[in-house]
Amino acid sequence: MRAATLRQLRAFSLVARHHSFKQAAAELHLTPAAVSLQIRELELAAGLSLFDRHSATLTLTQAGEVLLVDVHQALQALQHAGQALARLRRCATTPLRVGMVNSAEYFLPRLMAQFREQHPDVPLQFVAGNRDHLVESLRRGEVDLAIMGSPPGDMASRAVAFAEQPLGIIAAPEHPLARAREVPPPSLSKHEFMLREPGSGTRAALERFVRDQRIELPLRRELTGNDAVKHAVMANLGVAFLSLHAAALELQGGLLVSVDVLGLPLVRRWYVVEAESLALSEHARALRSFIVDRGTDGSVLPRAVASETAAALH
Repeated sequence: MRAATLRQLRAFSLVARHHSFKQAAAELHLTPAAVSLQIRELELAAGLSLFDRHSATLTLTQAGEVLLVDVHQALQALQHAGQALARLRRCATTPLRVGMVNSAEYFLPRLMAQFREQHPDVPLQFVAGNRDHLVESLRRGEVDLAIMGSPPGDMASRAVAFAEQPLGIIAAPEHPLARAREVPPPSLSKHEFMLREPGSGTRAALERFVRDQRIELPLRRELTGNDAVKHAVMANLGVAFLSLHAAALELQGGLLVSVDVLGLPLVRRWYVVEAESLALSEHARALRSFIVDRGTDGSVLPRAVASETAAALH
């Protein structure tokens, strides 16, 4: 059988399926004579007749039945190999799409740079937005993985926690709360708050906190994005509830102060999330494992930022 060709095996499989040289030829876009010639050459290679041509219907001989089992397995193996290679070609040209909530912008690019050092051939594409935007992107299949502070509860997803995220109140150094100690949560209602936009996970966490504490925040101003909030707070226009990861560099530089509020900071987890309905590519699985491993060993943030946020927790 070493002399058998792939074209002969495909012709043999189709003739066996259709019990007809003519129908097999039509599917192969060949003439019946050409298909018949391929079968005769295959029979010469096998040293046995593969079809009984004397009956009214073209049927397999015993040798043909034995060969057909292995031919089907060989053709299926080639098909699977082709599909695997096609996936690799797509992975080589299609960017790995990573979504991140705004607060993750302060550590995820560094993490992606480390991943790219190990996987230089994997193209990466980033999508940033608030939590609601990211959940919708996951639902539509517009991102492969998303980094967020709480997994979506209204869609089928798989989420793996990989690092802690502290959230607390920040203020300018000259703000009255900056010098206070053990601030009771009800006293926060006397101060103006810079709020993230609706759909932000940080805003949702603040709303849960004030609801649990049964307090109101009557003085509030809505801004879009962490940077806008931080700049407003640094200008002493009010205080804000933010991820301390997002404000860590300003806290370290003395531009902002973490306010000592009883019950804060809240500590949430960072999650890497994927839609349950979509199968991850090999590269996406590698990135997910990389993120989880780095989060577990504590190297998600630069050392200075990590020490600043750890200090805020104590």
